[in-house]
Amino acid sequence: MKVEDLEKLENEGLDHLPSGERRRFLQFGLSVTGVFLGGTVLSLTSAVKAHGALGGMAEIKKFPYSPHYTMVMRQNRCIDCERCKEACQETNHVPAYGYRTNILSRERSIGPDETETIFMPILCNHCNRPPCVRVCPTSATFKDKVTGIVKMDYARCIGCKTCMAACPYNARYFKEENRAIDKCNFCFDTKLLETGGKGTACSTACPAGVRVFGDLSDPGSKAYQLIHAPEKVVWVLRPETGALPNVYYMND
Repeated sequence: MKVEDLEKLENEGLDHLPSGERRRFLQFGLSVTGVFLGGTVLSLTSAVKAHGALGGMAEIKKFPYSPHYTMVMRQNRCIDCERCKEACQETNHVPAYGYRTNILSRERSIGPDETETIFMPILCNHCNRPPCVRVCPTSATFKDKVTGIVKMDYARCIGCKTCMAACPYNARYFKEENRAIDKCNFCFDTKLLETGGKGTACSTACPAGVRVFGDLSDPGSKAYQLIHAPEKVVWVLRPETGALPNVYYMND
């Protein structure tokens, strides 16, 4: 998705979103408030606001994974300093031609002789139903059954690039050094998560607090609190794919 698309948001109604998809977001305590750009952007808010209209909703007691890792992008805070990208490259040994995370940008006019730049950080969305996993012929890309992180088994990868074509977020690249596909894995094997840490390279390096990494199943985590703040609207990208992404966007 291009950043300029965000300038064209017009509510197209909720009829474009299957009821099954809406129910799945309700299971995470989120209520759908709008479908935009033919389903390319889905706006959500805390289900607390919809409690009365729904006639009551069961408390969320179990998530598919524990911890259920997520990242919230406070998009309007991004200044494109690229410290997140530099930290990711250094920590995860990403070559100069590759990427595990990126920042999209564009200029837009906001008045006579006046413009502003809009930035959108992107990375693997670690989807609950990842298309990349479904199409991989060797099971080299898989969803970790404990953490829910979408990972790569480089030894099994044959470099066919099928997963690259299937990814709705263009979040993968072919790494020449090991002739395999590489992608973000929330720094699981090269940073703190494997040893019980609570951050990723990109979220730790961000000076503006754009990237908030946390546990979607933990009400005490900052990520959970941002996503479920009753006064805030969050959104996910490309919900029409049915991938159920675990990366959320908001303006804070």
